[in-house]
Amino acid sequence: MCYGEEIAVGQNVGAGWQMAIGSFQARVSQVRDLTHDVRELELTLCAPKEIIFKAGQFISFDVPKEGYPYPATRPYSIASPPLISDRVLLLFNLVPGGPGSTYLFSLREGNTVSFKGPAGSFYLREDPSKRVLLVATGTGIAPFRSMLLTQLERSSAQSVTLIWGLRYEHDLYYQDELQALAERHRQFSFVTTLSRPGPTWTGAKGRVNGLIQEQVTSVRDLAVYLCGNNDMIKEVTTTIQAKGLCPIHREKYY
Repeated sequence: MCYGEEIAVGQNVGAGWQMAIGSFQARVSQVRDLTHDVRELELTLCAPKEIIFKAGQFISFDVPKEGYPYPATRPYSIASPPLISDRVLLLFNLVPGGPGSTYLFSLREGNTVSFKGPAGSFYLREDPSKRVLLVATGTGIAPFRSMLLTQLERSSAQSVTLIWGLRYEHDLYYQDELQALAERHRQFSFVTTLSRPGPTWTGAKGRVNGLIQEQVTSVRDLAVYLCGNNDMIKEVTTTIQAKGLCPIHREKYY
């Protein structure tokens, strides 16, 4: 679930592109569990039959909230690329007692849903002069999946790096997909780091900010996108800004 974007270092929030928010009806066409508490939900549009959005934007649902007379609005980033316009893919984790995830986890294939969108000023910019760095924690990978699938299909040689932080081995998903993208597109690389790995884990260890400190030696010609928990966003922003000035696009995930 994404809430609000900040852009640092002289960037204009939402500048240059606005889209009217619409109302949609859709059918749940696929439900897929990725881990013990992370699920994918594919929604095929019924009316209207097409959605136009920017990679990184979100849709929102009005869901029941226990003890309240009115529904709560919960936004979820679109994890599929804009090229696929007849359906959207959502990625979310189960939050005990959370009205949004409780509602989405209750949906089954064939159910119909209503949502509004697209919305949000956190989206992939088209600037071939910039190297792209994506930094995510948890299901903050959702908008980045849309961005990656969009960016890597462009005729551009600009480098794209993803650093993704999770906790345990049982939290891993999308690793095969990311590896396939890295093998197919030489300009793309990724690192998944675990903050609480088991003794057999041979990959990167620690928080994402540690990797940023080690691997980002220059911010010249760099555009940074951050999506995840508030602590990560604060830490990485401080680390990047200490290295110099560059665009930093940020979205908090709760």
